[in-house]
Amino acid sequence: MARTLAWLREPRATWVRVPAGLLLILGGLFSFLPVLGIWMLPLGLVLLAYDVPFLRPPINRALVRGERRWKEWKRRRRAASSSS
Repeated sequence: MARTLAWLREPRATWVRVPAGLLLILGGLFSFLPVLGIWMLPLGLVLLAYDVPFLRPPINRALVRGERRWKEWKRRRRAASSSS
């Protein structure tokens, strides 16, 4: 998996990232179908943001905000379990 991710980050993999990002976004729009899900939408946006400059700032802000919320949730969960 790490080797695949490293390859996707290389500049020459644009021809894979852009179509994969568009397909994931399209799949996210059809999230009412059994196999497809809403999880595909943000993943597709992240892939596209790698090659589309105007998508980078909002995607970066969302990723930072999500990471902060995840850390806060984990901290609260640890605090609640240790006080019980």
